[in-house]
This record gives sequence, C-alpha cells and structure tokens, in this order.
Amino acid sequence: MSQAEINHLPGPGFWRRVACNLYEQLVLLGVLALTFLLPNLALGIIFQISLPSWLTFFYLYGVLGIYFVWYWTRTGQTLAMQTWRIQLLANNNKVLSRRRAISRYIYGSLWLLPCVILQSIFHFQQWQIIELLFAVALFFSPLSIFLDRRPSASRQSWPDRFAQTKLVQLPRQVR
Repeated sequence: MSQAEINHLPGPGFWRRVACNLYEQLVLLGVLALTFLLPNLALGIIFQISLPSWLTFFYLYGVLGIYFVWYWTRTGQTLAMQTWRIQLLANNNKVLSRRRAISRYIYGSLWLLPCVILQSIFHFQQWQIIELLFAVALFFSPLSIFLDRRPSASRQSWPDRFAQTKLVQLPRQVR
C-alpha cells in the first residue's frame, strides 16, 4: 500500500475498537494462561510458594508488554487487530520502532491508574477488581477518541496521541 493510500485510511470507529479490545482480551487469556498460570502452578505445587502480589503485577505487566511490543514492531498488528483489520502505525506511516512501541504500551496502560485508585478507596474483592479492569480496558481507550477534536474519520485515542502513533482501519481485501 502506498503512502498516499495509507494517509487516507480512516481511524477505526468506536465499536470496532471495542470489538477488537474484547477479542484481544480473549487472546490474552491464552497468553496469560501459558506464561503466568503454568509457572505459578508449578511454583505452588513443587515448592509450596506463591509470588507476592506486587511481583505478580510487574511480571504480568512485563509479559503483556513483550506480547504487544513484539507484534507492534513486526507488523503493527496483534492477532485481534489482524482479525478486525486495524493496524498501529507511527505518524510517519511506518511500523513502530521498539522505543515507540514501548512508549505506546506505557501510555496505553495508564488506564490502570484509575483502577488502582478505585481499589485503594473501595477495597474491592478479587473478582471485583478483575471486573473493573476488564470494563475499563474494554471501554476507556475507545471512549477517548471522542476527546479528539479532529474529524470523526481520523480520531485517535489518547495513548496514540501521546505516543505519536495512529490506528488505521485497513480496507477489505479483494479475493
């Protein structure tokens, strides 16, 4: 696809972003089961130990960071983004560099802060915090496109604006 064609691609709409986020969360269940659940079960069964919650959080954050950065620097698309024909590009229409992908991941995960604040105020139980994280992850980033003052076809979320990246909706491929 030429640079001129990429420049005219619209950003994905709100519901396409929500659907992609939902599918991404389903894919991440498998990623986390493989990289988190199996090692922690082995630690618990073999050594009868469990990791402290703060270490578990950073471990999960790192695993997810590796997943996203790896996909974004290869093709600009995770598995869910490929399904929904969404691609993450730098503002110069190139695939992200590792540094830009890491900054996009960090900006994209700032939605954790309101969850941490709400957890400290209301002392949610285990399943309640998971439900909160799920809901905020599913809707917060897509909702932030409505804060962008550009025309609706090119709106970008806050993480994209801060990281100088953009999501584009790829056209259907003719068979």
